[in-house]
Amino acid sequence: MFRSLLSVAMLSLALALPVSVHAGGADVVGVTVLHMKKSGPNIYRFRVTVRHADTGWDHYADRWQVLAPDGTVLGTRVLHHPHENEQPFTRYHDIEIPSGVREVTVRAGDKVHGFEGATMTARLPD
Repeated sequence: MFRSLLSVAMLSLALALPVSVHAGGADVVGVTVLHMKKSGPNIYRFRVTVRHADTGWDHYADRWQVLAPDGTVLGTRVLHHPHENEQPFTRYHDIEIPSGVREVTVRAGDKVHGFEGATMTARLPD
């Protein structure tokens, strides 16, 4: 009898506690790269689509980055607010890419997990 009462009490306590649902890392799900020749010989416009289960100001995808093959960060697009009702979402950013770099990796980060999500590799247009 005592065990069943204890079990019911523990179950009631567990149900009364707030449940925290955690979003995982921010995933890059699309990348388009355009050569912006009018802006300069090495300027490229990145159109990046990110998916993340934003839950508000404490946990949202807050940036994406373009990296050279050696891991050097070539550019960062800061995302200034959560996109709870816009998933996935796409943002643009113009970045100067050093001569000789033909392929880059794009990654997205969030305020809790950093850069844990899926990345994409993109070849730069000629």
